[in-house]
Amino acid sequence: MKAVFLALVFLIVVVCAAAGTVAYSIASRGLSTRVEPSRAEEILARSMRRLATPGAVRSRRNPVEASKEVLDEALGHFADHCAACHANDGSGDTEMGRSFYPKAPDMRRAATQSLTDGELFSIIENGIRLTGMPAWGTGTPDGERASWGLVHFVRRLPALTADEIGRMEKLNPKTPEQLREEEEIRRFLAGDDTPPGGRTIP
Repeated sequence: MKAVFLALVFLIVVVCAAAGTVAYSIASRGLSTRVEPSRAEEILARSMRRLATPGAVRSRRNPVEASKEVLDEALGHFADHCAACHANDGSGDTEMGRSFYPKAPDMRRAATQSLTDGELFSIIENGIRLTGMPAWGTGTPDGERASWGLVHFVRRLPALTADEIGRMEKLNPKTPEQLREEEEIRRFLAGDDTPPGGRTIP
C-alpha cells in the first residue's frame, strides 16, 4: 500500500512539474504557432499520445495485406486527403504543415516510423487533440480497412519513388484557378482559338 501511495505522489509531482514547465513556456513565448514546441512540450505530447492509445490497439498488427491494390488505393487517398498538410513525400513541408503547432511531422523519420501499426492506425482513425490532425475514421469496416492501408503507405514513405510522387501530384486536390487553367489548356489543345490565359491569337 505504501508503494502505491509513493508511486501516486511521484506521478502527481511529475505531472505538476511538466504542467508548470509547459505553462512557463507558454507564458514566456506566447501562443504563436510559428515557434517550435519546447522540449518539455514534445515529451509531454508524445507521452500523452502514447497513453491515449489503448494497449490493445497499440499492440495490434496490421490485418490488411500490403498488396499492390491496397498500396495504390492508399497512395490515392494520401494524395487527396493527407498531402495538403503532410506533403506527397510525407515530409510535412507544406504551407499548412509548417503552420501547425506542433508542425506536421516528417513521417519518414524514426519518430513516426518507430510507432507500432496499432498506434499509426489509432492516430489515423481518431486524430490527435490539440493538433491539426483530424480523425479520419468513419466507424465502418471499409473505413478501418482504408486506415490500415494508410498505415502500410506511411511505412513506404521513406522509400517513395519519383514516379510515385509524380502520380500523387496528379491526384492532389486542385484550386479553382488550377482547374480553370487546366480547362483552358485542354480546350486550346483541342482546337479552340482561345489560348491559355484567354488571349486571342492574331
